[in-house]
Amino acid sequence: MLQTLSELKCLDSSIYHLPTLDIAKKLLGCILIKETTEGTAAGIIVETEAYIGPEDQASHSFQNRRTKRTEAMFGRPGTTYMYTMHTHNLFNVVTGKIDQPEAVLIRAVEPIYNIDLIRKRRSKITKDTHLTNGPGKLTKALGIDMADYGHDLTHSPLWIASYNTPTSEVVSGPRIGIDNAGDAKDYPWRFWLKHNKYVSK
Repeated sequence: MLQTLSELKCLDSSIYHLPTLDIAKKLLGCILIKETTEGTAAGIIVETEAYIGPEDQASHSFQNRRTKRTEAMFGRPGTTYMYTMHTHNLFNVVTGKIDQPEAVLIRAVEPIYNIDLIRKRRSKITKDTHLTNGPGKLTKALGIDMADYGHDLTHSPLWIASYNTPTSEVVSGPRIGIDNAGDAKDYPWRFWLKHNKYVSK
């Protein structure tokens, strides 16, 4: 487990200007950090999904659909797009150019800092591997919420730090929970670290 965050460096903003599929892979192995009044918690990103805007039927911005909810997707890359599904807040990194609405959903992280706080927030969970192995689970565990909508990920209280290059193999497959997305349901735009026990499925 990580003992201190003081030596971590924020992910270079140039990463967020790469093609979205590349960003989805490069975020694997980086650390997602959220600072709150309760304390700071962090986890290694182990699973992502890419959503490529107007051409992607699974994306909220399919056919350039621009609503109050999706507005952040049309903004600067490297900012936060949050939305609520059922009762869960889901965290996405905005990618693509301004007015080119693309995003990467963070699907799972491996807890690495302030595990006690993470366990407190997920007090009903008995297995550590189930604390953050899903997009709604990780936001609860780290304290990420709708107030983070539109936040610039290059500074606190919510930021992503570069870390070690993953030694695990990066694998890909279809995204999860998008059965009504036509051909897009089969796009292999979900990426994860092979054999990591915190991957959602």
